Amino acid sequence: MKRVNLLCGFLFILFISFILSSCASYSSSPEEEEQFHSAANTRGLPTSIEAGERTVLVDPNRHAWGAYDASGRLVNSGLASAGSDWCPDLNRPCHTQAGSFRVTQLGGAECYSTRFPIPTGGAPMPYCMYFNGNQALHGSPNVVAGNISHGCVRMHTSDAEWLRYNFVNVGTKVVVMPY
Repeated sequence: MKRVNLLCGFLFILFISFILSSCASYSSSPEEEEQFHSAANTRGLPTSIEAGERTVLVDPNRHAWGAYDASGRLVNSGLASAGSDWCPDLNRPCHTQAGSFRVTQLGGAECYSTRFPIPTGGAPMPYCMYFNGNQALHGSPNVVAGNISHGCVRMHTSDAEWLRYNFVNVGTKVVVMPY
């Protein structure tokens, strides 16, 4: 029985290592990043939305976020990784909930997850902007043209810092498009 437990533990560690290394090796090239930033509409992100208030739009299908001013004009955009189709550590899908939300809490460079990695938390979430319970927009070194998070919207740390200090306030509207 002891050997079976050791073997199961070893296989679990091997599986988690494989998952983490797969995510880390999946990244966008600098050319893809530059193309996205220079032509946000090439991913289908609208150049304007209905006027009314500042809005952060997240499109998990296009792996993009856009910041729209009160006149509805796109003022900044970037690559975004939303929630994954499946999170093996939770044994369930982790999609970012679609809908219209409001930013409820803001954090700085020191922001971190209290839940992930399971069981103790501690994953860095610089410049977090919570909008739906435990879901947040935040910076990350692991942002890809794919949905790989536990439900948060990851973006490049410099993008999250810009949003946090130049665009978003408590109450700012966040719209997450459906998958």
